[in-house]
Amino acid sequence: MNPRLRERFDRVVEEVLAQMPPLVHEALQQVPLHVEDYPAAEVMKEFGLKYRDELCGLHQGVPITKKSIEDPCRLPDTVTLYREGILAQARDRQGRIRKARLREEIRITLLHELGHQHGLDEEQLRQLGYG
Repeated sequence: MNPRLRERFDRVVEEVLAQMPPLVHEALQQVPLHVEDYPAAEVMKEFGLKYRDELCGLHQGVPITKKSIEDPCRLPDTVTLYREGILAQARDRQGRIRKARLREEIRITLLHELGHQHGLDEEQLRQLGYG
């Protein structure tokens, strides 16, 4: 992978984050955000994925609506954005990626995964425009 392409993607993620409202920043203080190029083999197997660019993001952990002080100790929740999946979603029919479309896909994916953190399911996220 070309490091310059990854650096450009990371800069766009930072730009998107800078435009997010304070509530999103508060949510990100509760759950670390990771950016990976693509899902690990275990994640692909768990979700039945055939191609690395099929998944744009992933919330791992227990939604805050289901947490209890009686729960056993767990690893911290995380939100991961997958670069290859987001780039695939951002491509137009000619295979081009416009920066505005890339920013929108990053924003949608981030809000989608934070929605899972807050207990929303896929149907609820679709109804909100993040599915």
